[in-house]
Amino acid sequence: MTINLFDDGVWNSLRPLTFTRPVADLRLGILTIAEKWSKYLHADAGFITQAYLSTKYQSKSNVEFYINGSVCPDEQLVDVISALQIGDVLMKDDLLLAARLEPGMHFDPVQPQGRPVAYEAAFIRIVHPEDIFKFNDAEIRKDFKLLTAGRTSAALSSTNTVIGQDIFVEAGVEAECSTFNTKAGPIYLGKNAQVWEGANIRGSFVLGHDSQVKMGAKIYGQTTIGPYCRVAGEINNAVIWGHSSKGHEGYLGNSVLGEWCNIGADSNNSNLKNNYAEVRLWDYQKESFRKTGLQFCGLIMADHAKCAINTMFNTGTVAGVSANIFGAGFPRNFIPDFSWGGSHGYEVYTLNKMFETAAKVFERRNMVLDETEKNILKEVFELTAVNRNFK
Repeated sequence: MTINLFDDGVWNSLRPLTFTRPVADLRLGILTIAEKWSKYLHADAGFITQAYLSTKYQSKSNVEFYINGSVCPDEQLVDVISALQIGDVLMKDDLLLAARLEPGMHFDPVQPQGRPVAYEAAFIRIVHPEDIFKFNDAEIRKDFKLLTAGRTSAALSSTNTVIGQDIFVEAGVEAECSTFNTKAGPIYLGKNAQVWEGANIRGSFVLGHDSQVKMGAKIYGQTTIGPYCRVAGEINNAVIWGHSSKGHEGYLGNSVLGEWCNIGADSNNSNLKNNYAEVRLWDYQKESFRKTGLQFCGLIMADHAKCAINTMFNTGTVAGVSANIFGAGFPRNFIPDFSWGGSHGYEVYTLNKMFETAAKVFERRNMVLDETEKNILKEVFELTAVNRNFK
């Protein structure tokens, strides 16, 4: 089966995380949304997204099934979509969930044509950035069942302490003298991941393939560390995507970090206001701060953003793509994309300067910052210029 996962209006409300990817490429639980659908449907997935992203995230041709990329699959929803007939359009109230068309027919996600089929059951949908850590525990549990069903876990070294039985270890994992508590949720350790001595980890927890937890780390539940990451310090209910590092002491909680991010030593974020009030986050669509309905909400950091040592983030801070943050004091709660500075003020982080840094970061991973990546970042730079009126 081949499917296309389409963006709808929430691509806008999920910025800055979606400036550099389709909605279905968001990671929560163990997998990205696209990887989840591919696993459930045994399908090859393409993307229908913004024009400037489509060079990297391409659509598939001669497709029958079109699925909303903001919706996370579950067994019931997958069964219903699989049973759709050609010409059926699956709806939840006014929300388009999926459509099945004759291969090669034009698909319009705004005005889909076909026979409406009502879907009544509940499901998880990602609408705002905070939904990623909010629903992470539920998605870890679903992904854990999906990936481990019928399989046998590799063994952990006897120097570790495992509390409970809900742990799965992929091939090549190295872990010594650490504690894994699965009583509150499952723990998944990806291929070739490492947990260094003295780490204390509570489920639900995911460590992506080829990632590392450093010595003495304290990691609480509802946390996902994506592939090729390195983490340390104290982490709680956070989702860190691939190729990012929080490699030193400091607290990160109720947060999302994109790809190619770096958190400097002893940096911390607040996830609870001193007056225990509801947290607000910057909303690119409204161009103002939006109520989240959450009491605990920390840092949303988009791709390529970085902060220097001892950075202090206020409750409910949004750092845009390629923001580079440093200096004493608390940066403001919205740090625009391609900003360079901190509480003392900002200037524009020019593309040439940003590309020099990103190229070095890619080289460390034996990768190349190619023209496709550069063109995406150039487009984001232009799209976000309105927010960089620095005085």
